[in-house]
Amino acid sequence: MIKNFKWLLFASLAFVACNNEDEVVIDANSSNGEALTAGTAVVTKYVALGDSYAAGFSDNALFIEGQKGSYANIIAQQFALKGSGEFKTPLMADNVGGLLLGGNVILGQRLFFNGSAPVPVSGRPSTEVTTKLTGPFSNLGVPGAKSYHLVTPEYGNVAKIATGQASPYFARFATSATTSVVADAVAQDPTFFSLWIGGNDVLGYATSGGSGVNRTGNLDPRTYLSNDITDPTVFASAYNNIVNAMTAKGAKGVVANLPYVTALPYFTTVPFNPLTASVLGRGNVAVGTATIQGLNLQLYGPLKQALTAFGAGSRIELLSTTAANPLLIVDESLPNLSAQLTLAFTPTLGAQTAAFYGQVFGQARQATKEDLVVLTAQSVIASAPAGVPAPLNVFGVTYPMQDVHVLTKAEVAEVKVATDAYNATIKSVADAKGLAFVELKSVTDQLANGGIVYNNYRVTSAFVTGGMFSLDGVHPSPRGYAIIANLFTDAINAKFGSNFKNKDVSLYRILYPATL
Repeated sequence: MIKNFKWLLFASLAFVACNNEDEVVIDANSSNGEALTAGTAVVTKYVALGDSYAAGFSDNALFIEGQKGSYANIIAQQFALKGSGEFKTPLMADNVGGLLLGGNVILGQRLFFNGSAPVPVSGRPSTEVTTKLTGPFSNLGVPGAKSYHLVTPEYGNVAKIATGQASPYFARFATSATTSVVADAVAQDPTFFSLWIGGNDVLGYATSGGSGVNRTGNLDPRTYLSNDITDPTVFASAYNNIVNAMTAKGAKGVVANLPYVTALPYFTTVPFNPLTASVLGRGNVAVGTATIQGLNLQLYGPLKQALTAFGAGSRIELLSTTAANPLLIVDESLPNLSAQLTLAFTPTLGAQTAAFYGQVFGQARQATKEDLVVLTAQSVIASAPAGVPAPLNVFGVTYPMQDVHVLTKAEVAEVKVATDAYNATIKSVADAKGLAFVELKSVTDQLANGGIVYNNYRVTSAFVTGGMFSLDGVHPSPRGYAIIANLFTDAINAKFGSNFKNKDVSLYRILYPATL
């Protein structure tokens, strides 16, 4: 019995010793409770390259609190726990937003929600472009930058801002007037970088209703304007040059692909068919001088009859008194029937008026669900276009919404084709260089189809209320930036075996208040 007791005591002591030796240390800063590690990544010097998203642009402006909450800054906070050095950001001078150039306001203040609509905050911008900041800076996100801008010398040259060849944002913190964004990044000898670029290569075209030019086939970006689509070959060349420069000394990094910008609230908030009977007037109940019956009798009926005679009757349908009606829009991809309509209307309207009708409706049609009405067109619908006489002076009803107001089905397709080409380049380069890859296109698709859940909070792409996007309908909210940072962190962990912890997105507000 004593012998057995001795063996039992020995086994107990051995068990306790083993437990003490193998005791698990829980690290609250890691994703799995184990000791925090960067894995095979080296994060001692991190720089971020990109556009307004990397910079922390929100609510139609760049301002201090937004910059602090950028996804790049959130990632840097995680890296700091593993010894990363200072992540320096070229902060704006205030939380009003906007920019001054030589004392003149060139960009206005940020928006806030006043309970009814987004409106500008009070105050005047105090960030002067010509007041140079002392760098170098780790956050090299430049609002408005396209892919090729990052490798363009003199993109921070103040003297070239007026011509559109330089960025007022980069001009504030570029190390010289002749440098490029990538050159300033490489000069810091980073060990890790993030790159999310390409959205602006199609965004300006989309937000302007496709009023720019699709530059596919034009390989000279010096001829491009801000609202043009970048040729995919130009994008591929710029992207490869950026990544080659960043990895030349062995730095590792993370890159992200591009969502379809047409999935953003800027394009999904205003319906194509907002003309209900309550807007137009039910039956003979007049709205102004127009009724649905009157519109059908005096405009839509004659238009449809004439267009039908020319084989284009599907462009116009009579207005309904019970269903929502589509906007009347211009579609520049349609054959122009101005001459034919002028000829058809001359006997009843006279030559001068008929010519005006022909000019106005030669490429007009009613919108379909495949057309995207831009957010800023919301205030234009049913307003009076300047210089247009009655009874044609009602935008979207008797006068077509113009090219800048609507991204047509054909223009949406152009944006998607270019984006797909850019994404093919991004994925190919990421694979070839061994970079972490963030799949953001599918996430944006999910946001528009039921949303995604983080920390028991559902966020969607709904304007104002969805939680993911800010009041400009394009850039993320504070919570949206935290979610993006988490997606980048997940990709870094998966690729490099690190265990950086996600942020609790519930700690980040949905919208900024009027006063910060």
